[in-house]
Amino acid sequence: MPPVPERQTALYKRLYFQVFLGIALGALLGWLRPDLGVAMKPFGDGFIKLIRMVITPIIFGTVVVGIAKMGQMKAVGRIGVKALAYFEIVSTIALVIGLIVVNLAHPGAGVNANAAALDPKAVTTYTSNASHLTIVDFLMNVIPTTVVDAFAKGEILQVLLFSVMFGLALLHLGEKGRSLVDFIDQFTHGMFGVVGMIMWVASIGSFGAIAFTVGQFGPGTLVSIGKLLAAVVAACLLFVSIVLALIALWAGFNLWKLLKYIKEEILIVAGTSSTETVLPRLMAKLEHLGCAKPVVGLVLPMGYSFNLDGTSIYMSMSAIFIAQATNTHLTLAQQLGILGVLLLTSKGAAGVAGAGFVTLAATLSAIPALPVAGLGLLLGIDPFMSRVRSFTNLVGNSVGTIAIARWEGALDVRRLNRVLSGETVAEADRPEEVLVSL
Repeated sequence: MPPVPERQTALYKRLYFQVFLGIALGALLGWLRPDLGVAMKPFGDGFIKLIRMVITPIIFGTVVVGIAKMGQMKAVGRIGVKALAYFEIVSTIALVIGLIVVNLAHPGAGVNANAAALDPKAVTTYTSNASHLTIVDFLMNVIPTTVVDAFAKGEILQVLLFSVMFGLALLHLGEKGRSLVDFIDQFTHGMFGVVGMIMWVASIGSFGAIAFTVGQFGPGTLVSIGKLLAAVVAACLLFVSIVLALIALWAGFNLWKLLKYIKEEILIVAGTSSTETVLPRLMAKLEHLGCAKPVVGLVLPMGYSFNLDGTSIYMSMSAIFIAQATNTHLTLAQQLGILGVLLLTSKGAAGVAGAGFVTLAATLSAIPALPVAGLGLLLGIDPFMSRVRSFTNLVGNSVGTIAIARWEGALDVRRLNRVLSGETVAEADRPEEVLVSL
């Protein structure tokens, strides 16, 4: 059957064009009128708050309905174990790539910063948070004080834990819980309708966020340590174009077609510097591609906490950059030690505001040879680098969810490639039931 072309829509009505226009105008305003650019911050903050408003109920509904319809409880644990194994392997590869690129590029060479003269007060917020960030605290924080508290604070891992338990309870009830499952399913569809309305102002949110960033820090910030930014960009592109492309090839699809499919989400993340802003849309799009609802509902929210590939690259490169900039010589053994610490700390700041800085502070605190105050060298450029790592995190979690669905046998590969080729595919014949017989 020949491909069915998408309905032609005027360019100015397409979301990706509107968001791109918002980013361009925001950057222009921040450059020409920095004072006005800074004043646009509430637009970006407001859009992010609107999205965060619906994230936890959507995660709850998707996970509960997916598990309740799964058929067997053991499949939940199996998917979770596969996801964690995948996340750890891919995140480690990302850390190694960052380490290799920063050693080859030497972006910190010539900075000659005096560690004793760096202002530790500038990074106090991050170092104080890092001091309370232990593995035990992180694990205990996964358990909410109350169910209501988890939803009220928007703690993704806490909501995910409760959702899995509640979904398993409904699965155990069988037909007795069917009406409640159907109600939650309809509720979730309603929440996706709310997301659709919020997307009407995505361009305004991107405009405000970019205008503030450029107005506050200025394009001149890029010049001072632009080599580090360029190196981080190169490492992230290397990771996406080689590692993620190979994973996509194994899963049976073309990575570049996937990037085109999620181009609107990529632009929104580029504008807002937050992957949370596209989580609901990304869940819907991955289900439409042919990934089973239980896999998407369980793996994607987990990935937002445990599969931060871009953040891993950023942290390994930033740690070595600080050493180079302060003329601190590190042996290969010390660098491998930093890598080992990052394997743990990169999972410890999940869901924390300024997570990249907090995690990096925790890492530097564990390595006496590196000055924690060196974080001050990164403060100005971090808002720009956060967009690069957010893009990498987004693509990494999209590819990871599809790959785990393929690994679990819960992916309709034919549907996947039809959708990525631009065909209009009906919602029927979704692969939720694939898991029933597993």
